[in-house]
Amino acid sequence: MTKSQTMAADIAALIRARNPLLWIVTKEEARTEGYLIESAASAGYAPIFWDCAAGVTDATGRRVPLGGNDPGETLDAIRAQAESGNDRRVWIMRDLPAWLDGPVGIATKRALRNFCRNPGRGASAQTVVILTPSGDVPPELAGHATVIDWPLPDREEIAALLDVAVRNGGDKIAAPTNGTRDAAVDAAIGLSGEEAESCYARSLVQLRKIDPVLVGGEKKRIITRERVLEWMEPLPGGFDSVGGLDVIKGWVTTRKTAYGPRARAYGLPTPKGIFLVGFSGCGKTFIAKAIAWALGQLPLLRYDAGALKSKFVGESEQLTRKAFRTIEAVGPCVVLIDEIEKALAGATQGAADGGVSADALGALLTWMQERTSPAFIVATANDVSNLPPELLRKGRWDELFFVDLPTVTERAQVLFATLLTHKRNPNGVDLGAIADATEGFSGAEIASLVPEAMFSAFADGERELATDDLIRAAESVVPLSKTSAEKLNALRAWSKGRTRPATTPLGARETVAQGRVLDLGID
Repeated sequence: MTKSQTMAADIAALIRARNPLLWIVTKEEARTEGYLIESAASAGYAPIFWDCAAGVTDATGRRVPLGGNDPGETLDAIRAQAESGNDRRVWIMRDLPAWLDGPVGIATKRALRNFCRNPGRGASAQTVVILTPSGDVPPELAGHATVIDWPLPDREEIAALLDVAVRNGGDKIAAPTNGTRDAAVDAAIGLSGEEAESCYARSLVQLRKIDPVLVGGEKKRIITRERVLEWMEPLPGGFDSVGGLDVIKGWVTTRKTAYGPRARAYGLPTPKGIFLVGFSGCGKTFIAKAIAWALGQLPLLRYDAGALKSKFVGESEQLTRKAFRTIEAVGPCVVLIDEIEKALAGATQGAADGGVSADALGALLTWMQERTSPAFIVATANDVSNLPPELLRKGRWDELFFVDLPTVTERAQVLFATLLTHKRNPNGVDLGAIADATEGFSGAEIASLVPEAMFSAFADGERELATDDLIRAAESVVPLSKTSAEKLNALRAWSKGRTRPATTPLGARETVAQGRVLDLGID
């Protein structure tokens, strides 16, 4: 059974249990109504619909001589049916929330409360279902309403929509192969049924085939519309564009297979994510962008708990829940929580934010524990002294990594990758000499040398970049490891026994030769 079919069965049970008021949160009115018709039939009730334009109609859209376009008149008819009727009905109200606000809402809410006191018995039993995109139930109705978040289509339902779209495309449309079909289904996870149908139809019209990339592009529009998360672009090239951090790269590469159909059939659990602790500028955010690319060019979303804080009471919690719902809707993705210690500042010590930081921490921990989405979370921290232990415990994360300053080989690798990014020939400079000259530099400080040296080379007759240009640029930098040596030493001391090194520990002394890093496949 799909999630929606399971939900329909649950609602049928609620109807049979004489729940008078169901508040269903959904943006997919038509799709949800189809399942509600099944629920009503399963419970032995007749489905009746109401909206302010069509009035009262049956499941076929024909007008029913009960109530009218006015909600008060219709609620009077519902109450009359509950008191003396002989037909069990489920009243599906489409536009009613608009009549629950303001002065007119007082009478509407009172009519609903009166109905909930006597929803009928036996053959006269009635149930009111309110369809709305909002989960904000008026306090007057909170004690009567059962709130239900209607699920988005799951893989099985999305796959059925894909098959229908291909069949409707005509004989000239070839059915997607297993790999393309799975990718097209994954790309549509998180879209509503109508959005998935529209994307598949557009792909067939434009390309005469199902293109997962085109379908997945719709998710960016969702993120932009919701405005609670930031859409980021994965790092092109993935791990090839990142120097060093070989342990993280290998760990993520082995988990990539968990997102395939064979892994699902095998029962392999979806990876939860990793926590990266380390000195500023050592590549924690950079590797997160590469992870999104390496896992199959997944959407990369930035979650900033601090940006969701509001001066209005209760709004921060609503924005936080909305962010989590959006992540759940997107499906497979990478979520970056950058510098998490700053976003949650005040959660474990006195803060003048009215407990907002503590609430944000609690909401994050609860979501991480109970979430069902396949999102891969990458959290980074430069300072762990004030982070709560419950955030770092094993089980929240698959692994905790410590990202230290790059080794001599990694410094050469970072420089190699940066030169390629700036379209410069890495074999034209002495990587070994530059790596030796940048002892104590972070990856960001090493990467900054290339554009600085390019300015010098350009001013000197627009010549090619030379080793001396990069070494002179390095001599002008005082690395953060010197100005904040105490902080670096404290991080290293904390990480021992608590985290896994992000880089393979040094064994024999590394050797860096002119133009290449030995034994690491960099030419």
